[in-house]
Amino acid sequence: MLQKRYEGFLKTPCLWKDDAVYKLQQFEISSDSDKIEFDFDENLRLGKYVERLVSFELAQQNNISVLAENIQIQKGKTTLGEIDCLLLKNNKPIHLEVIYKFYLYDATVGENEIDHFIGPNRKDSLIEKLTKLKDKQLPLLYHDVCKPYLDALNLKAENINQQVYFKAQLFLPFSNQNIELKTLNKDCIAGFYIKQTELHQFEDCKFYIPSKIDWLVLPHTNVNWLNFNAFILATHHYFEEKYSALCWVKFKNGELKKLFLVWW
Repeated sequence: MLQKRYEGFLKTPCLWKDDAVYKLQQFEISSDSDKIEFDFDENLRLGKYVERLVSFELAQQNNISVLAENIQIQKGKTTLGEIDCLLLKNNKPIHLEVIYKFYLYDATVGENEIDHFIGPNRKDSLIEKLTKLKDKQLPLLYHDVCKPYLDALNLKAENINQQVYFKAQLFLPFSNQNIELKTLNKDCIAGFYIKQTELHQFEDCKFYIPSKIDWLVLPHTNVNWLNFNAFILATHHYFEEKYSALCWVKFKNGELKKLFLVWW
């Protein structure tokens, strides 16, 4: 399953091209689906798991050498933040922040395309993440307390290029899947989301509910599919707990799709 997670990660496109969003430059890398020979901790939260996948991906590149990862920047006993990765690409230093997110399009939120994308449980949003990157995470490199860490690597902040490796799966409302993205990468659209009131339209479908770590995986047929009634029973508690679940759906014609079942 690790291999399928890695392949799903690699096939997830970056959320925008070049520096189209907030002048944040996307990291460019081209990778093959190399066989992963070692095991990862299955209990890592998804964001940390993705960081390990990126670490493996970077290690396969001849023109990249990783200098340091997950650097905790501390002032006294206070942690100011973390620098995900410092690396050399073609011998040029890069500060890389790694992000992998799932966002759903809700036209009632905000006023533009970026505003409209929110987290599956409505607790976070794309605009919040971008603002945090721009105002907190990336400026950390230039903070006085970061200098000793850079000195130890013989680096100067002013010579380091800052980039983001921001991948995402985007989901459009089932009732309106013709939304055209103008700023974000349309190739990131991974599926759709449905509300409880729309479930009846899928009575002749089969379903699978992957664990969160397998949200990375591209749908395939070799799983234990649930019929509609079993799926309704299996997802009942999600609505009570106000938790949106990513699911796979297999249509009668054999087509496989990802969907989010949302509680809101």
